[in-house]
Amino acid sequence: MELLAKAPVLGCAGKRQPGLPTGSVVGALGRLIRGAVPPPPPPRVCGTPGGPPVTAPRVRLRDGRHLAYAESGVRKEDARFKVVISHGFTGSRLDTIRPAPEVAEELGVYMVGFDRAGYGQSDPNPNRSVKSAALDVEELADALGLGPKFYLIGISLGSHAVWGALKYIPDRIAGAAMMAPVVNYWWPGFPADLAAEVYAKQEVGDQWALRVSHHAPGILHWWMEQSWLPTSTVVAGTTPLPNKRDAEIRSKLKADGTFQQKMEQATQQGIHESYYRDMMVMFGKWEFDPMSLPEPPCPVHLWQGDEDGLVPVVLQRHLASRLSWVNYHELPGTGHFLSSVPELGDTVLRTLFG
Repeated sequence: MELLAKAPVLGCAGKRQPGLPTGSVVGALGRLIRGAVPPPPPPRVCGTPGGPPVTAPRVRLRDGRHLAYAESGVRKEDARFKVVISHGFTGSRLDTIRPAPEVAEELGVYMVGFDRAGYGQSDPNPNRSVKSAALDVEELADALGLGPKFYLIGISLGSHAVWGALKYIPDRIAGAAMMAPVVNYWWPGFPADLAAEVYAKQEVGDQWALRVSHHAPGILHWWMEQSWLPTSTVVAGTTPLPNKRDAEIRSKLKADGTFQQKMEQATQQGIHESYYRDMMVMFGKWEFDPMSLPEPPCPVHLWQGDEDGLVPVVLQRHLASRLSWVNYHELPGTGHFLSSVPELGDTVLRTLFG
């Protein structure tokens, strides 16, 4: 453990960067180990013999997969605005930004959340990527008849679907919002020294979990299951949270069993198909750098707390400074769990719809 904690690491391009991992070292380690470890167990697909039951409404995609969804707000037929919500890490189709019912009614908002691929009751996708996340959103919207344009909200890690939509289907998006979106330390738009400095401040287990996700994804399932290796504190629910509200919320969720229940529901088809694939997609090698995207034909808003213990605010500020078309909203004294901030959900919808 001590050796792993102190192991020198290099940047992706072979440059020495304190704290950032190396493709040559970690990648070689992954290739060496991969041949000696078993593959992840096959998924327990919902609705198949021996798999969990299907209890939620689902749509069928072109490749045969299903996405489970949950609707809220006003009836779709009566809606002025139609919103798709991409949940965060460990989340589900039931996650929302929690607007007041009377505000949703006043604005005429229909919202649909969905289990992202491999989560809950949505079929796994062994080829998950940032692009596939965006295309899943588009197919869901088309299957539900949301029209030529719809709004898209990403929560935390689920915001990679928003970046993907802005890249691959920008003409379908009427407006987008990201709530404390997770960043990838390897995006080229981040200054190497700044990314390395912030990366090095993470817990050792999280540093290694991201290293493996990026450079050796083929062994992530094995790495995360080894009790003697440093692994993700986010998965374990032990990450130090500097914001008081965040810490209290997590303590309550763990005390009343909600944390464990949510995890069991999210990972019922296999933790590799949900949590671990999320990590591989989010922290893997992207086909594009969000900071290189051209201005999309829709407004984009980003909310970030300045006491977020999971997403470094300094990197979010840099991203926003690089993209003049991102409307950046920084919340003082606020952490990562933005859905718990009083009336913020109302503000997000009113701002998103102009």
